[in-house]
Amino acid sequence: MASKHHLSSSRGRSPVSIFIVLGLCCFFYLLGVWQRSGFGKGDGYAIEMNKQQFNCNVVSTLDFEPHHNYVPNSDSSESVDKVFEPCDVRYTDYTPCQEQDRAMNFPRENMIYRERHCPPQEEKLHCLIPAPKGYTIPFPWPKSRDYVYYANAPFKSLTVEKANQNWVKFQGNVFKFPGGGTMFPQGADAYIKELATVIPLSDGSIRTALDTGCGVASWGAYMLKRNVLTMSFAPRDNHEAQVQFALERGVPAIIGVLGSIKLAFPSRAFDVAQCSRCLIPWTADGGIYLMEVDRVLRPGGYWILSGPPINWKTYYRTWKRTKEDLKAEQSRIEELAESLCWEKKYEKGDLAIWKKKINTKSCKRKFAKFCESLDADDVWYKKMEGCVTPFPEVKSANQVAGGELKKFPARLYEVPPRVANGNVPGVTPESYQEDNKLWKKRVNAYKRVIKLFGTNRYRNIMDMNAGLGGFAAALESSKLWVMNVVPTIAQNTLGIIYERGLIGIYHDWCEGFSTYPRTYDLLHASGLFSLYQDKCEFEDILLEMDRILRPEGTVIFRDEVDALNKVSKIARGMRWETKMMDHEDGPLVPEKILIAVKQYWVANGTSTDE
Repeated sequence: MASKHHLSSSRGRSPVSIFIVLGLCCFFYLLGVWQRSGFGKGDGYAIEMNKQQFNCNVVSTLDFEPHHNYVPNSDSSESVDKVFEPCDVRYTDYTPCQEQDRAMNFPRENMIYRERHCPPQEEKLHCLIPAPKGYTIPFPWPKSRDYVYYANAPFKSLTVEKANQNWVKFQGNVFKFPGGGTMFPQGADAYIKELATVIPLSDGSIRTALDTGCGVASWGAYMLKRNVLTMSFAPRDNHEAQVQFALERGVPAIIGVLGSIKLAFPSRAFDVAQCSRCLIPWTADGGIYLMEVDRVLRPGGYWILSGPPINWKTYYRTWKRTKEDLKAEQSRIEELAESLCWEKKYEKGDLAIWKKKINTKSCKRKFAKFCESLDADDVWYKKMEGCVTPFPEVKSANQVAGGELKKFPARLYEVPPRVANGNVPGVTPESYQEDNKLWKKRVNAYKRVIKLFGTNRYRNIMDMNAGLGGFAAALESSKLWVMNVVPTIAQNTLGIIYERGLIGIYHDWCEGFSTYPRTYDLLHASGLFSLYQDKCEFEDILLEMDRILRPEGTVIFRDEVDALNKVSKIARGMRWETKMMDHEDGPLVPEKILIAVKQYWVANGTSTDE
């Protein structure tokens, strides 16, 4: 029955339905043929994807540069990099915030005219500071300590003015630095050896030092033999290129002066401070300069004074001053030191040394006016005050105010007192240790990419947004030093950096840095441009970086990819070669790394790419 029913239904199908079915089959067959011929988009993409899946060879023309969220401006003029021209040759040693012509417009009292006076936006240079003709990459350390190429800093005045003081000599095409100073003509080594009879310079107790009025920084250069990092400073004045010579030698230094503005360092930063005939009037204005040194001197730290008025009985005729005048000056210094809780430990010949007490309980001082400000580290462009910075409170007479530090190098990774005491919001011992691990990993990644990283090729290094100092700590070596810059708009972590035994300074990157051109071999900028996104022009920051970077120097940027795309575009117009790289954790991390190298070119010369 079933069979008969089936046959009868088949016989009932009309010719029209059969024709429709055949027509549909033909239509879909032809459609398939058309798509496979390449004219049909959908199947063409599928075929191409299949080819790529089976072809595992990497095509060399593929662009692996990250372009996340970067859309070129529709204006065709914006797609062409802006080319920055060289500045006039007269700007070879341009220091924007310490220029002589601008300085002479300010009062001379209290050295105000030697302080920072930066040009307004409309007067900023938008050109590249040229290196002098004949410029040569400085000698590697330690040879650079003793020799500097004349072409790099062609100023001979010090060789004449300080000829009998063993500062610097001119020989052939180089300057030679014998290591002498006004108050140590027998050499810095002999002077430091005498200091070491009072100050423990060999066991790691002393790590950070401040040299006020440093000359060519020979004291700081030779303190490095004792593993002591010295922040040296001197004004840009008639003694040409003192700080420039120091940095050419590979010694930390900045242009600076004790004037009317507080020093750009945190409180309790330095283990030692010294004045070697620095000509600072320590008793002027109620002893305000000595009070500022006290602010940055760590409890238990030492202050060294060699020069007037010490040993006035021997030198009063040479100094063209009366015995009474010099005796009164020294007596006043002694009184000020007592009010600061400094105890005199040594005086012999031209040298006197005081030691700061470790806390208030161990100090029996006479009346002193204490500063009312609750933040002794708030110093950027703040007026110096004629008051004493109070010690942090302690519970016992044996406790070091602010916290006791381990000897170096143990203190490099030990949890700093400011962190242990919770003085920096958001920074805990746990986050501090995590930061150290992170920067060790990152520095190792840098070394894999930049083969000369960690060698003596890079001596003067700057971390432009230093954070907790993890980058500098991971790099710690006698071959190099790092200037840790804490931007004034960032979290104030500079006190932590000093407690680690590193050095640094506060700075606003919307302004010029207090140094000569061509004084750093490598710059590190982590998160800097995201930080300054809405504060000032990227172009201004990058031109300042170009000014302070040596020819053939390197920059490592680490930032969000959008910021780095803008940076890369500007950098290409500054004669920098750039290369974008993925984060060390892989391409999915939005933070990227940009490596840039400044090309070699000089004033009235030619670029390597011409």
